[in-house]
Amino acid sequence: MYPQMSMEFRRRCSCALLPLAMACFLLLSGQSTAVRTGQVAVFWGRHKDEVSLKDACDAGLYTSVIISFYSVFGHGRYWVDLSGHPLHGVGSDIKHCQSKGISVLLSIGGQGDQYSLPSSRSAADVAYNLYNSFLDGRRKGVFRPFGDAVVDGIDFFIDQGSPDHYDELARKLFSYYQYEVLLTATTRCTYPDRLLEKALATGLFSHIHVRMFGGDELNCTATPRESWEKWAATYTGSLVYLTVVASPEQDEYAYMSPRTLNNTVLRFIEEKPNYGGLIIWDAFYDNHTGYSTRLQNFSAN
Repeated sequence: MYPQMSMEFRRRCSCALLPLAMACFLLLSGQSTAVRTGQVAVFWGRHKDEVSLKDACDAGLYTSVIISFYSVFGHGRYWVDLSGHPLHGVGSDIKHCQSKGISVLLSIGGQGDQYSLPSSRSAADVAYNLYNSFLDGRRKGVFRPFGDAVVDGIDFFIDQGSPDHYDELARKLFSYYQYEVLLTATTRCTYPDRLLEKALATGLFSHIHVRMFGGDELNCTATPRESWEKWAATYTGSLVYLTVVASPEQDEYAYMSPRTLNNTVLRFIEEKPNYGGLIIWDAFYDNHTGYSTRLQNFSAN
C-alpha cells in the first residue's frame, strides 16, 4: 500500500454498488497480518493506559482500528470520549495509520447514556456534525477534535436507547458522499438487534461486526458459530465480522481462548463468502494478553 493514497484512492473507489465499496475497503486495509483470509480490527480508546493509536498501528497486527467512542450526541452537544487519551496528537496518529494502509474508523454510541436521536432533526444535526468534525466537511466554526485528519468511516455501536432515526442518520451521512463513506455496524450477537435493525435495513452498511459480549452473550456463548452464521446468511451483501473479547477479565462468559475460537468457530466460518475477519475488544487487553498474536499462531498451523 502506497503511503499517501488513502483519501485519493477512496475517491477513486467511489462505488455505485455496495460490493464494490467492500472491495475498495479491503484493498485499503490489506497490508497488516490477517487471520487466515480475513481482516483483523481492534477497538482503541477505552483505556488511558493502552498503547497510543500510532503504536497500535505499528504493532503489525491490525488492518483496521476503530476509535471509540463519539459518545455524546443528539441533544445539541457533541463529544468524543477517549478515556483520558489527550485529543492532541490523535490526528497525526490517524494519518500515520492510514499511511501504512490501516483504515481508521470512528465508532459512535457505546455503553454510555449520553446519546440518542429523539427526532429526524437531531439525526440530520448529528450527521452534519460528524461530517464536519471528523470527515471531509470543513464548515467554519465546527470544532475538529482530530484536526484536519479524516477518518475512513463511521461505525454504529448503538447499545442503549431507542432504535429510531439511526436509519435517517445513515442515509444523511451517505448523502454527503454518494458512496464514498464507509458505514459499519457493531451489533449484538442475538439476531436481530432491535437497536440497529432499522438502520441495517437501509442496506448502506458494508460491514457488520457481530459482538459476542455486552449483555446478551449468554444467549450466544453456547453457539457462537450459529449466531454468526445467522447474521452472515441474512446480510449476504455485507462483510460480517466476529467481535470477541481478548481477556476473561473483560467478560468471563463471553471469553473464548484463541484455541477454542480457532477450533470451534473460525475454522468453520472463514470459508463463508462474506466472512470479513475478526475484531478484538480491545487494544489494551489485546496488548496485555497477546490474544491476537496467540491466535495467529493457531491460524498458521
